[in-house]
Amino acid sequence: MNVRDTLAGATGTREAQARDAQAEAQIAGLIERARAAQQAFEFAGQEALDTAAAAAAWAIMEPARNRQLAEQAVRDTGLGNVDDKFRKNYRKTLGLLRDLHGQKTCGVIARDEATGIVEIARAVGVVAAITPSTNPAATPANKIVNALKCGNAVIVAPSPKGYDSCALLIDFIHAQFAKAGLDPALVQMLGAPVNKAATAALMREADLVVATGSQANVRMAYTSGTPAFGVGAGNVASIVTRTADLGDAAHKIAASKTFDNATSCSSENSVVIEDAVYDAMQRELAACGGVLLDAQQKAQLQAAMWSDGKLAAQCTAKSATQIARIAGLHDVAAREPAFLMVEESGFGASHPFSGEKLSPVLAVYRANDFGDAAAIVRSLYDYMGAGHSVGLHTAEPDEAVTLGSTLPVARVIVNQAHCFATGGNFDNGLPFSLSMGCGTWGRNNFSSNLGFRQYLNITRVAYPIEERVPELETLLGDYFRRFGQ
Repeated sequence: MNVRDTLAGATGTREAQARDAQAEAQIAGLIERARAAQQAFEFAGQEALDTAAAAAAWAIMEPARNRQLAEQAVRDTGLGNVDDKFRKNYRKTLGLLRDLHGQKTCGVIARDEATGIVEIARAVGVVAAITPSTNPAATPANKIVNALKCGNAVIVAPSPKGYDSCALLIDFIHAQFAKAGLDPALVQMLGAPVNKAATAALMREADLVVATGSQANVRMAYTSGTPAFGVGAGNVASIVTRTADLGDAAHKIAASKTFDNATSCSSENSVVIEDAVYDAMQRELAACGGVLLDAQQKAQLQAAMWSDGKLAAQCTAKSATQIARIAGLHDVAAREPAFLMVEESGFGASHPFSGEKLSPVLAVYRANDFGDAAAIVRSLYDYMGAGHSVGLHTAEPDEAVTLGSTLPVARVIVNQAHCFATGGNFDNGLPFSLSMGCGTWGRNNFSSNLGFRQYLNITRVAYPIEERVPELETLLGDYFRRFGQ
């Protein structure tokens, strides 16, 4: 290394150190204000916690503010479309309020006289909320409402693209707080520009990290030294069996695939169709606006969507018509497709359509039968998306239990539009969330939908009860009879 390189390296090191010091100072101020606000808020009582959660929810749900947030999100990120973001902001928050309604999240929440256990809900403290550009208002709102409901303060680390949308949301929340007499320091965000140093410093200093977005951020959360909940990668597949209502299945897959230009991690990336109904299902998908590309068109699309093995930003969360134009498929674009389809048979990096596409592009696989369809999904998830969920369109309910018992998935979504159902919907029993745990399959420490319980500590008081010592025969008698002692 020459002198010039040495000096350049030293300069770079000093600049990095300066950035780190600046980030640490910024975070220290945010944390100090958040802790002071949270320590008073935690013991203010259930009514105060419920008021704060309601204020944050209404900040995004009120139609004029919601529309402004949706427009800002699309304008700043270039991802998705305004009308769908408007619907998402409202429905996801409404559903969360339904799940939280009447839930006790402070003080004594349970007494069990038989065991002598009393459970007391306690706040976790200051929550670091890491949020993605795909949902720059809905995801922060979801995390903020959950955190406040449980007596916590929250500091949001938005994606750089979603910064202004998140800032607008927090401005709206603070306006609602002012009406309710709540401390605005309960909800804060990182200052601009957001960078890795500041996000990492926030993770280290917070009491809990909840991370949604890139796997790099999730891994950083898990290695921050702070307790963390992070989610796995999406790459959802749906199976269509020979007994399915094909028209209904196609309609639901199309609705899920096209919603908000497929920004959701729960949007189908592949559909696996049994051979007996393959051609008929293709026709139904075409009737819903899908356009099947031929081999040459598929190659052109692949070249446009992936560069150096990475998904190209130019195609991410754009409409199918825009993507077709970018790929030079002008005849296809002229048809104004709702979504594009490519037939696929392989898996892995050499077959990029087998992975997550974050766009209205659907890979289509042909399966011999139900068992083969399950094997194809397993191969897809061996490459990407293990732990998330699988869709199933069928008239045989037991097939869903088979998938749930054998595939590496935390959810099996039966006869529903997947991206609406996975994160909770008004016609299923899953809790509303924009962050889905993927279990150990997805290298996560939880497999449920991220909800308010992840934002609580539970203290247990153990009172003495009458001693109950079991007989050894009761517990091991069957084993002894079968195998001896």
